[in-house]
Amino acid sequence: MWLHDGYTVKDYELAKMLHRQGSFFTEDLSKKEKFSEEGYGSVQRVYVMSSEDKAIPCDFIRWMIDNFNVSKVYEIDGGDHMVMLSKPQKLFDSLSAIATDYM
Repeated sequence: MWLHDGYTVKDYELAKMLHRQGSFFTEDLSKKEKFSEEGYGSVQRVYVMSSEDKAIPCDFIRWMIDNFNVSKVYEIDGGDHMVMLSKPQKLFDSLSAIATDYM
């Protein structure tokens, strides 16, 4: 049986089996202490930004960059919201540069 866009019921059932509902440790995490400036605050942050992201408005992306102590922004020209699908090689290059710059 076909659903829409060429997907079958079999595809749908497989997707349901592989889908995870987030953290299995939600109750454990709720008991943990909040992030500290010594721990979480000491980690340098970078942001990989796609120039054609239509899902997150550019103004909001800039707000996040400005408000979360981002050390460096790596921009992928022509990448959309799912940059791992639209520009996988450029994403790989950016992640490799990040690994080299922050090791």
